[in-house]
Amino acid sequence: MRYYEIVFMVHPDLSEQISSIINRYTTIVTNAQGKVHRIENWGRRQLAYPVNKLCKAYYVLLNIEVSQDTVKELNDDFHFNKNIIRSMIVRTKYAIVEPSPMMKKIEENQEHHATNI
Repeated sequence: MRYYEIVFMVHPDLSEQISSIINRYTTIVTNAQGKVHRIENWGRRQLAYPVNKLCKAYYVLLNIEVSQDTVKELNDDFHFNKNIIRSMIVRTKYAIVEPSPMMKKIEENQEHHATNI
């Protein structure tokens, strides 16, 4: 088993289905005797440039521990799923479980808004 970090972008019109999409991919990992170490939903964000004529997308980060066959299955699913507009899979040396810098920034913004209310 190897460690991977996956970031994928979901079509912006699927706001109600984000959790089911995340559950789908985590189920694939767990059914293949893999482990999900971190799940982060970064929310709907502006893209740096239009992708498939879209300017926004939902970003999701997964840190997983799975076999290479499962990663190939995930990659194929990302490629053929029209709701996933981009994806990136990177192999890491160890399991990453602490919040990403992006998630820390989101949490800080939420805390800032909560204190200003």
